[in-house]
Formats: sequence, C-alpha cells, structure tokens
Amino acid sequence: MKPLNRSILAIEPSATLAIASRAKAMVKEGIDVCSFAAGEPDFDTPDLIKDAAIDALRKGQTKYTPVAGLPDLTRAIAAKLKRDNNLDYKPEQIIVSCGAKHSIALILQTLCNPGDEVIIPSPYWLSYPEMARVAGAVPRFIDATWKQNFKITPAQFEAAITPRTVAFILNSPSNPTGMVYNESELRAFADLCVKHNITIISDEIYEKMVYDGQRHVSVASLSPEIFANTITVNGFSKAYAMPGWRLGYSAGPLPFIKAMNALQSHCASAPNTFAQFGGITAIEHGDASIREMCVAFEARSNRIHQLISAIPGIHCPKPQGAFYIFPNIADFGLDSLTFARELLDRHHVAVVPGVAFGNDNCVRLSYACGMAEIEKGLARFAAFCAEIKK
Repeated sequence: MKPLNRSILAIEPSATLAIASRAKAMVKEGIDVCSFAAGEPDFDTPDLIKDAAIDALRKGQTKYTPVAGLPDLTRAIAAKLKRDNNLDYKPEQIIVSCGAKHSIALILQTLCNPGDEVIIPSPYWLSYPEMARVAGAVPRFIDATWKQNFKITPAQFEAAITPRTVAFILNSPSNPTGMVYNESELRAFADLCVKHNITIISDEIYEKMVYDGQRHVSVASLSPEIFANTITVNGFSKAYAMPGWRLGYSAGPLPFIKAMNALQSHCASAPNTFAQFGGITAIEHGDASIREMCVAFEARSNRIHQLISAIPGIHCPKPQGAFYIFPNIADFGLDSLTFARELLDRHHVAVVPGVAFGNDNCVRLSYACGMAEIEKGLARFAAFCAEIKK
C-alpha cells in the first residue's frame, strides 16, 4: 500500500475520548469511577424533540434532503438567529451539517489554502488545530493563562497577525475554560479582523449556557462590516441535549455558504433527515428545556468552583459559561497527562489533561454530571492533591 496522507497521519488522537474510554472500561470492571471527562449534557433529549423525529420516521421521512438542509429548518434557524442573536441571515445563507464540528471542518476546508494561518486562542477546543492542519492551514496559537482568566487581549491578537492570516477562531463561551468574552472585547477583536481582512469563525455552540449575569453576544451582530466578515457556527448538541443527533449549522455571506454547499454535497450529501425534523421542533419549542437545564448547570458551576478553589495549590478562575472548569495544577509538579492518569488510577476520577487543549498546566473537568457525583468526585480530587503535595 502507498504511504497515507501526511496530514491525516499527523492527527493527534483525542485525549478526551482516550480518558473517557479508560474510565468506561474501569466501570465495566466494577470500579466506581467519578467521570468529569464527557463533553455532552447528562440530560436526555426532551420528549417533544424525540417525538418529532419519531413522527417523521413514521411518515417515511427517510430520503435525502437538499444538501443545505430542509427548507423549514433553515427558515427556523434564520428566525432563531434574528430573534436570539440580532443576526439578519436569509435561509439561503445557512447550511446545516452533521454537527458543529463538521461545520467548522467544512468552513476551514472552504476557506484555507496551503500555508494559510489560522489564529487560535489557547486554551482551545482540541479539534480546532487538527481541522486547520487537515485543511492545509497552519494553526497559530495565542496563549492566555489563568491569571488573565484564560482570555487573550486585543494586543496579543494584533501581534499574532501576519500577511498569511486568513481566519480567527473565536469560541465564547469556551471549551475548555468556560470563559466568556464581553461585547467590548469582541468588538476590539472584530475591528482588527475587519482591518486586516481576517474571517472570524465564531463557534457559539454554548451560547445558551451563561451564568452569573453574563450575556452572550454574537460577534457578527456588532456592525455590518463585522457581519460580512464572520461565519457564525452553532448546533443542537449542547443547548437541546442532542449530541448524538449530529446537527450543526453555519451562517455567513452567500458566496461562502454556496461554496460550503458544494463541498458538503460531495462529502456528506446532506445531514440526517429525520433528525432535522427534531431540530425544527427544538428551535421552535425547546426554550423551556434549555432554561431548566441551565439552572442546573449554573448551580453545579458554583459548587464545583467552590470545592476546587478550596484545594491548596489549585488556581482556578470561575467559569462564566458552558459546563467546564479548567483548574491550574502546576503547583503539584506533574504534567497534565501524568496528573490525569494518576488521578484516574489511584482515586478513580476521570479528568482530561490540559495538554490536549494547549495548556499542560491545567486539567479540564466537565460538570455535566449530577451534584452528588460532583461532591464525591471533588472529595477524591482533593485527597489526591493532598497526597501528591506532601
């Protein structure tokens, strides 16, 4: 066999999935594991959404849809973006894909030429760099430490721009840190992107999960110039507890969306048909379930931060959104992978090493689990920290 594609061979395996798989294997062995590794809500998909998909199946809605998705779904998404985000996209400026991850991969493949640079704030969601590299681009990282609440500054951003910069990936609320950029911060980044003709890829998958009075702002809403320079990405997996349904969407300038449509037509044909009917119901009738879930996540966020912050040697900004917390564990003298492995093996707590997200001094905990699991798991986490601090 001929050698494989070098870009594919260079892909780093997902540390999130590796830790989660090890934790699941231990559970099958009868070990009581407290897992903070998963990146999906622990809530079930609301019944009204499931019923819509079941009804679609029973009515024979199992054929291909248009490549960009059902017209009723793109219309519903356009109405949602106008209502919730002050974004005036027409349905033909929207393309539905097989999850927000798929959406971002398609965006990067549509946008990037070999050698182009994509600016990615670090810590970052672990798939961004790999998707950029597969698209032939070079990820250019900007580091933000816990002392700056894991948020980069406009000065850092401008210093990272080169003549080859074509895109800036913005994720707010953030995975893995839970931090949220406010309107003035977003405007500063966006103005620089307009000035340097850099496309903003705004990943807003956690937009509904904001706490402590924070407000999510869609960067494309800040001015007509910024709107024209932004691709807005969102999906159904987090807010509507629909991770396995694999539905995400992108909205942007019509020529760009048409190019994405052409690419998607050859690599996916169209997103899952009956899932799209569930997506319509989610957008039009799912807000009550969102509110209930976010109340629970905010209570968990407050409690897990309280418990982690009480551990000597831990430094951790309070999350403002999503369902992750990213404590700094540098004082314990272990790299993040060793810390995570030892914590799992010795105290049966699963966390994700921060090196997967570009910061080897931290670990990520997902609080998409019950409050009892948080209490028990953080007691074990504290005991482990006390042991290795000696």
